[in-house]
Amino acid sequence: MTEKPIESVLAEVLAESPDLSQEPPLSTATSARRLHLYLVSDATGETLSSVAKAAMSQFPDVAALLHVTFMARTKTQIERALDMARESGGIILYTLVNAGLRQAMDEGALERHVPVINVLDPIIQNLATYLGVPARAMPGRQHVLDAEYFRRIEAMNFTLAHDDGQSSPGLFEADVILVGVSRTSKTPTAVYLANRGIKTANIPVVPNCPLPVELFEATGPLVVGLTTSADRLLQIRRHRMLVLGQSEQTDYVDVEAIERELTDARRLFVKHGWPVIDVSRRSIEETAAAILNLYYDRLNLM
Repeated sequence: MTEKPIESVLAEVLAESPDLSQEPPLSTATSARRLHLYLVSDATGETLSSVAKAAMSQFPDVAALLHVTFMARTKTQIERALDMARESGGIILYTLVNAGLRQAMDEGALERHVPVINVLDPIIQNLATYLGVPARAMPGRQHVLDAEYFRRIEAMNFTLAHDDGQSSPGLFEADVILVGVSRTSKTPTAVYLANRGIKTANIPVVPNCPLPVELFEATGPLVVGLTTSADRLLQIRRHRMLVLGQSEQTDYVDVEAIERELTDARRLFVKHGWPVIDVSRRSIEETAAAILNLYYDRLNLM
């Protein structure tokens, strides 16, 4: 772990990296240089993303090619990020609360000669020294009325306007489109992504109801299929019927009908080559983190 400011470390890495002016740019920035920047967090990565953006804003002539690993839970994920950073000559910024993962990151970085920055430790340690009290491991975040804030507001407005298949003509403006049968966490996941500044629409797959043609014509958005297990979906739907005080004598809570729905939805996803995420045992945050990984990977290929 380095005690230098992030901007200083980034500057050193950029000074040592090759000039890539002859290669095609990988972002909208008209930059002659690019940097592979790996963000690794065992949480949602919000703080890390904000710090990375703030640091890179000091290098307007450099295009950052982002690779994210959020909700990291295993040493394998850490080692994969380290190997990728070594291959590309990039740098890793990380926030890891788990001691084992922190150790794996630091030791792996030394072995591979990969520059890594533990984003929060220098700040926390200096504050603890100044205040004379130990730091408590409590997550927190700050909000400022800047461009990022208004981007989130715009994303939230878009997402609410395009919930549950509404406003289909606007799908072309989406960053992400979530598709899945009823009760696969499409709406809460979309709202969570919107809070990260990602304009997200969601479309339900309903038996015998055609999907909007715009879904298949929109080439810009990342389309992700959400699925789950039949047992889990049956449990959720039965609970919903109970809350609404409605009868369960319907295909909506018939296990065979549910299995058909899920099978048809998976065939749809495969047919169109959409990535699929099983939400059976995932929290909303974990599902959103997986989608963000796909989203940034896709941006890097455009």
